[in-house]
Amino acid sequence: MGHSAFDLSVQPTVLTVPGLGGSGPSHWQTLWEKGRPDTARIELGMWDRPHRNAWVTKIDQAVASARAPVILVAHSLGCVAVAWWASLSPQPYGWPVAGALLVAPADVDRAGVAPELAPFAPAPKQPLPFPSIVVASSDDPWVTLERAHSLAVDWGSHFIDYGACGHINAASGLGRWPEGLELLDRVIAAAGGPHGEARTPGDARAILARPREQQAGLRV
Repeated sequence: MGHSAFDLSVQPTVLTVPGLGGSGPSHWQTLWEKGRPDTARIELGMWDRPHRNAWVTKIDQAVASARAPVILVAHSLGCVAVAWWASLSPQPYGWPVAGALLVAPADVDRAGVAPELAPFAPAPKQPLPFPSIVVASSDDPWVTLERAHSLAVDWGSHFIDYGACGHINAASGLGRWPEGLELLDRVIAAAGGPHGEARTPGDARAILARPREQQAGLRV
């Protein structure tokens, strides 16, 4: 696809990528899908016994059939699946996937990893071909903060330490997770320039790293 511009007159399609077991009715991903007309779930299937290549194929099909630009919002094992999709389905920087919010990535490489996660190891190390944020919790049972930061470095993602919030899932009691919606807006702002031009990786990283109070007006 030779297209490299992000037309901000076109609302991006937001596609959620849940992790192992899917996201239940009180998970913030599900609440976003119900509350935002621009947001839909990628039905990966085999939620309890995931197959890496099958999940990558489902992501690829969803991205191909969606109205670009696409913003991916992944949780847990879904983050690793997005990284695998990016490594196996290369794209020009920022198109058709224009950005990603990657929340609580699962550590598929640690010793004694659950057998359901093992097929996704090793986690890809290639930089993602779109701006992204990795959000991690300091007491996540599925990944240490240090490992999550290492994944963010590998993927070229802006890293956010969210403090002690478990697996940043339904059990964390986040509801619709308004702070997460603000991070989604930050990813969308970093994905494209105000006149439809593609941002460079450096420009995108600078926007992702700006404090919240400096985000206003980025899409004007």
